[in-house]
Amino acid sequence: MPALRDVVDLLHGWYPPGTADSWDAVGLVHGDPEAEVAKVMFAVDPTIEVAREAVAWGADLLVVHHPLFLKPVHGFAATTAKGRTLSTLVAGGCALLTAHTNADRAVGGVSEALAHALGLTDLAPILPGGSTPLDKLTVFVPVEAAQAVRHALAAVGAGRIGDYEHASFSSEGKGRFRPTAGATPAIGTVGRPEVVAEERVEVVIERGLRRRAIAALTEVHPYEEPAYDVIELADHGDTRTGTARIGTVAETTLGAFAETVAAALPATAHGVRVAGDPDRVVRRVAVCGGAGDFLLGDVLRTDADVYVTSDLRHHPAGEFLEQEGPALVDVAHWAAEWTWLPVVEARVLAALGDTVGTRVSTTATDPWNFRL
Repeated sequence: MPALRDVVDLLHGWYPPGTADSWDAVGLVHGDPEAEVAKVMFAVDPTIEVAREAVAWGADLLVVHHPLFLKPVHGFAATTAKGRTLSTLVAGGCALLTAHTNADRAVGGVSEALAHALGLTDLAPILPGGSTPLDKLTVFVPVEAAQAVRHALAAVGAGRIGDYEHASFSSEGKGRFRPTAGATPAIGTVGRPEVVAEERVEVVIERGLRRRAIAALTEVHPYEEPAYDVIELADHGDTRTGTARIGTVAETTLGAFAETVAAALPATAHGVRVAGDPDRVVRRVAVCGGAGDFLLGDVLRTDADVYVTSDLRHHPAGEFLEQEGPALVDVAHWAAEWTWLPVVEARVLAALGDTVGTRVSTTATDPWNFRL
């Protein structure tokens, strides 16, 4: 059986916590990283009913989409609703892990799962995810000292590109300088022009490591005043990850597509609400798992025929439709995000095989249970 630490590392590899929004609360909420994990359950919401289901099944880990503690708390006594949920999990020996906005925008994440559930192909993010800000650092160093500089830069993380490290480029040339009064040159004499065989060493480095890289090269560089420059590289964006998704379906009508949506999602009292001409032709579809009216302006600038999301408010939806853009399909928040659960379950099984048992929660946590 894997340890909890191993399962957490696996999930964090797919849904890196660092990609979550700054206001979010993701990662391991409770659990001993060294404990063994035999059973993993997946759910959208960490409600008391879900916690009881997980404990009754014997789950060692409950993976949820929505955070239990989105806002800071000073305690989790069982006199509160959230405290009862966590106390139930603790008493049952079940760890808790949250993957929220980091799972929303990831490959194999929530919006992508919703898109696949609705039959979309040729997927792309509506708002591509930003890549890690990078610099290109160039330093000029005497040939005999170039290797020491390259090693020093690599030791602080320079030259890492994807799955490669120690990546650099060098070209040879001649450096020219004349030490002035007060200098103590490593090469040459004060007042006398010098020409030195040098290497131009270029490396890529994460911008957050810039100061460490400059300090590292300065420490090993033989010159009093090393010559270097730093260029900030443009953010090319990551075309696979990002917010929401847009894709293509076989040509259909809005009415028929809405029926497809209803059939693909778990049934809820909310149902499927549609704004648009039922006979409108639909080829391009935008989707956002969870509350998506913050993206209405961005969707309007796409070639989508319809936008599928949740929690659309009256005024933003009405103003959107007045601009003669895509039709709207509003579905239950829980139902849209539920589509991710079988996806992440399958990924865990593929990675860990029969070393763990898995289960998608059968508890519907949509807050609305009937309508008149």
